[in-house]
Amino acid sequence: MTERPDGNGAVKAHTSAPAPRHKASTPDEHADRARLKEDEPVSPLEREDIIDEEALIAEFEAEKPARHLSGLPGLLIKIAGAGLSLLALYWVFNPMPTQFYLPLFLGIGLSLTFLVYRGWGRSEASKAKRSGDNPGIADWALAIVALVPFLYIVSDWDGFFRRAITPTYLDLAMGVIAILVTLEASRRTVGILVPLVVVGFFAYASFGSLVPAPFNTSSFNWIRLVGHNVMGTQGLFGVPTDVAATYIILFTIYGAVLGASGATKFFIDLSFSAFGQSKSGPGRTVTLAGFLLGTVSGSGVATTVTLGGISWPLLRKAGYPKEHGGAILAAAGIGAIMSPPTLGAAAFIIAALLGVSYLQVLIWATIPTVLYYFGIILAIEMDARRFKTRAVDFDVKPVGKLLLRFGYHFSSLAAIVVFMAMGMTPFRAVVYATILAFVLSFLDRASWMTPRRIFDALATGATGALSVIPVMAAAGLIVGVMTLTGLGLKLANIIVDFAGGSLLLTAIFSAISVILLGLAVPVTASFIISWVIIGPALQDVGVPAFAAAMFIFYYSVLSEVSPPTALSPFAASAITGGKPIQTMWLTWRYTLSAFLVPFIFVLSGPGVGLLLQGGIGTVALAFAVSLLAVGALAVATGAWLFGPARWPERILLGLGSLPMLVMEPMYIGIGAAIIAVGVVVHLLGLKMRGHHPDEGAEAPAELATSGASGASGAGGATAVGQASGTGTDGAADGTRRTGAESS
Repeated sequence: MTERPDGNGAVKAHTSAPAPRHKASTPDEHADRARLKEDEPVSPLEREDIIDEEALIAEFEAEKPARHLSGLPGLLIKIAGAGLSLLALYWVFNPMPTQFYLPLFLGIGLSLTFLVYRGWGRSEASKAKRSGDNPGIADWALAIVALVPFLYIVSDWDGFFRRAITPTYLDLAMGVIAILVTLEASRRTVGILVPLVVVGFFAYASFGSLVPAPFNTSSFNWIRLVGHNVMGTQGLFGVPTDVAATYIILFTIYGAVLGASGATKFFIDLSFSAFGQSKSGPGRTVTLAGFLLGTVSGSGVATTVTLGGISWPLLRKAGYPKEHGGAILAAAGIGAIMSPPTLGAAAFIIAALLGVSYLQVLIWATIPTVLYYFGIILAIEMDARRFKTRAVDFDVKPVGKLLLRFGYHFSSLAAIVVFMAMGMTPFRAVVYATILAFVLSFLDRASWMTPRRIFDALATGATGALSVIPVMAAAGLIVGVMTLTGLGLKLANIIVDFAGGSLLLTAIFSAISVILLGLAVPVTASFIISWVIIGPALQDVGVPAFAAAMFIFYYSVLSEVSPPTALSPFAASAITGGKPIQTMWLTWRYTLSAFLVPFIFVLSGPGVGLLLQGGIGTVALAFAVSLLAVGALAVATGAWLFGPARWPERILLGLGSLPMLVMEPMYIGIGAAIIAVGVVVHLLGLKMRGHHPDEGAEAPAELATSGASGASGAGGATAVGQASGTGTDGAADGTRRTGAESS
C-alpha cells in the first residue's frame, strides 16, 4: 500500500473519469497513440499526453480514488484546502496548544475527506457519460457532522482533556462520533481493511477477559475506551495525527510549490541529458529521474506514473519488453518513499517516536538509499546486455547548460538539510525552503508563482494529504488500544519466545510479519502497528531502537512490491500494457537487495555502520561489504557478470551474499570466498563456451516470450523475442535477433 501522496490531482476542475485498472492493455488504444516511428528522434517530454496521469495516480494511490471536482463545489473545497494549509503554516510561527491544534486540524481534514473522496465507486454508466463527480447531499451532511465533535473539543479543549477519567455523557457522545467519522473517512481513502482492523482492536479491548491466554487482558467499557482514545494523547490525538498535522502537511505544501515552480520538468530533463544517449541510458535515465522526483513527492505510485508517462516510449524504443520496462518504472518509483530529503510519512513518525531530529533520520537513510539504487543500476546494466538494448537518439540540452540555467531547483532541497543542520526545527526548515522555492520560481517566466498558482499550491498541499490524515488518525486508535491493553508487549514476547531468543529468527519473523501487515494496510499504518509490536521484540534481542525503527520502516515500504497488493507495479503495467503479475515479480527482482540490506544493521553491531553510526571505520567496512553483497545478489538474479551467468555461478554468488549480512570477520570471509569461487566458475564457463566478455547475450527463453509480448503494438520498436526476426536489433553491432534465441 502506498504512502504520502504528492498532492497531484486530488481536486481538479475537470470531469474525465479515471482510467480502468488495466486500460493500457486493451488492444491498440494506448499502444497506437504511444507508437514511435523507428527513424524519428524522441524528445523526453513530447509524449506526456499518452496517459491520464491524474487518473492513474488517483486509482493506484489509494483503494478509493479521489473525485474530479468541478464548478462551485471544487472552488469551495480548494478554498477550504488552502485554509487548512494556511492554518498549518500559521502554527509553525505561532504554536498553539496541541490539544487545541490537533482537533481543529483533524476536524477540517476529515470534513474535507468526505467531500474529496467518494463513499462508493462510480457506476460504469456514470463514467461513460462523464457526468459530474461532485459530492452529493449525504457527503455534505457527513462533512458537517465530522466538524461537530472536533469543534466541541476545541471550544473547551482544556476542560475536555481534563475530564478523561470522568467524562460527561456529551463528552462520550462526541467521542463516539469522532471515532465513527474517522473510520468512515479512512474507509473512503484506503478501503475497508483499516477500519475493520480498528474495530477488531476495540472488540479485543471490550472482551479481552474472554480471550484465551496468553492474549487475555482486562475488559474495558466504552467510558474507558473513549476516555483513553479520544480524551487523551495516546489515541486519536497521538503521535500519528501529530505527524500528519505537522510534518506531512508542510512537506506536501513544499512539494506542491516545488512542482509548480518547474522543478519536476527540470529533474526529468536533467535525467535524460545525463544518461539518455547510451545503450543502457534509458534504464539509467528512469532510475535517476525516479530518485530526483522522489525527493519532491515521497510517493511511490505518483513517481511511477509520472515517470511512465514520459519514459515508457523511450524504454520500448530501446528494446525493453513491457513487463521489464514496467518493473524498472516501478522500482525507480518505489525508491521515492525512501529517498532523502522527503522520505515517506513513516520517517517523520520515526523522528517523533524516538525523539530525534528529522535530519538524523535522513542521515540513517542515506546509505541504504544508495544501496537500493545501486542494485537497480546493476540490474539495468545486466538487462541492457541481455536484451541487447540500443541507444535512442533524441534532442536534449547539454547537462552543463541545464544545470547553469535551472540548477537552482536543487537549492531548496539542500536548504532543508542546511537549515536543520543549523538547528532549525524541521517545520521551520521546510517552510523556509518553500519560501525559497517560491522566490526562485521567478527565475523562469514560465513558472512564476502568480497569485493563482500560489492558491492552487496551497489547496493541493492540503488535499494531497487527505488520503493520509484519516489513516494516521485510525492508526492512532490502534496504538491507543495496544497501550491500554498491553497487547503490543504480549505479541513482542510471543515473537521472541517463538524464535527461541535467536536474533536471526526474530529478525526473519519480524520481516515476514511487517510484510504481511503491509499487504492489508498502507505503509504508515503498517509502520505504526509494527513498531508497537515488533519494535519491542527486536529491542529485546539486543537491536538498538533506531536500527529496529529503520528495519521496520524499510519492510513497511517494501509492501509496495509484495504481492498481491503491489500498487506501483500494477500502475506501471497499466501504462506499459504488460502483465501485472509478471511486472510485479520482475519489480521484486529489481528491488531484492532492499529486502536483505535491513538485516545488515540488525544482525550485528558493526552493521549499524550502514546507518552512518559507529565511526568512520565501521561505516566504511559496512558500506564496502554491502556493495559487494548487493553486487553478488544482482548477478544471481540478473544472470550476467562478464557474460551470461548460468545457474552454478548464480547459486554460488547468491549464497555468498548471505553470510555478509552478518558484519563479522568470519562471516565476511566465508561470503567472500564463496563469491570468489562463483566468479572463477563463471570465467571458466565463459572460456569453455568461447564467449568474449564484450559480446551480448542471447535472451533466455522465458524472457524471449515476454519480449515478444513487449514488442507487440510497439510500432517500429524492436524488442527481444521479436517473432519476425527480419530486422536488426539496433544495437551497436547490428546483430540480428529471432524469437527462437535462448541461452
